[in-house]
Amino acid sequence: MAGKETEMQELMPKEVAATVPPLYATEDEGDPIARVKLFSSVSAWTWYVTEYDPATGEAFGLVEGFADEWGYFSIPEFEALNRAKGFGVIERDESFEPAPVREVR
Repeated sequence: MAGKETEMQELMPKEVAATVPPLYATEDEGDPIARVKLFSSVSAWTWYVTEYDPATGEAFGLVEGFADEWGYFSIPEFEALNRAKGFGVIERDESFEPAPVREVR
């Protein structure tokens, strides 16, 4: 379908990415700031981005899924999944306000 891809939400637009520290920048912080909240519209999974590399699209943060764990995830892979499915399987919470991870859980 022509134009469908342009309707997809950009998960990490440049202005949002600019607010997220680079990878490894917060590794010594006991309670880093969750800068971006991503969530699945079809499951109970949530990703809180605390670090991001705009060159690769790799993000790091708290993942709430089957179990809560810290880990790396790929924003380009999330966007590819959305394009493949034709809708926002993974979405960015545009009303999310950055806060320490302990406060957003």
